Amino acid sequence: MFEHLREHTMSPDLDELTTDLGVSHAAHDRSNLRWIPIRSLGQSQRETILKHLMTLSAEDRQRRFGHVISDERLAAYTQSMDFERDALFGVYDRALRLAALVHLAFGALGALPEAMAEFGISVLPRMRGRGVGSLLFDHAATLARNRGVHTLMIHLARDNASMLNIVRKAGAGITFIGGDASASLSLPADTLGSQIQELLGHQAAELDFRLKRQGLRLPT
Repeated sequence: MFEHLREHTMSPDLDELTTDLGVSHAAHDRSNLRWIPIRSLGQSQRETILKHLMTLSAEDRQRRFGHVISDERLAAYTQSMDFERDALFGVYDRALRLAALVHLAFGALGALPEAMAEFGISVLPRMRGRGVGSLLFDHAATLARNRGVHTLMIHLARDNASMLNIVRKAGAGITFIGGDASASLSLPADTLGSQIQELLGHQAAELDFRLKRQGLRLPT
């Protein structure tokens, strides 16, 4: 089901992407699969998350939330985030600006059953078209299955062709209602391999973040 998400090969775009993200070529073997540092976010990153969301254009807010959302509503949304229940993670560029954000909301979110989770993503324009969305979706699927989730829900705008392509290739069923689309992806049970994949990815992303901070001479 997820083979297409793990079969990213190195391409010329990756050189530009790793430069933007500040990922050294030494951090990966170019004969291996594509990797970018995906860092978990906690309560101390609320301001960073809000700053990222505020940079979204009206069109991007429409695609992310299903409607154009005001700055005030974005602030309220950020303040309401439950970091103990949900998973939030993202990709930082080399200047430690949050370039992509995922909110993975688990079943306790009212209408969702316990074994379901909802995926929401925003990627800044300069990072699009390079496979970042696919890698973040794969990461979300791994996190969800490792927490016992069997169904991943994705709500998006009908004209969000790139995200529709990602979920379609993953094998999700998609339904369209007016200008909106809803996708449902069945997830396999977790394995030792998926648990190790999550752990190693987390450790590598934390190391990458610390090195970037040191390079920018920012306080720890």
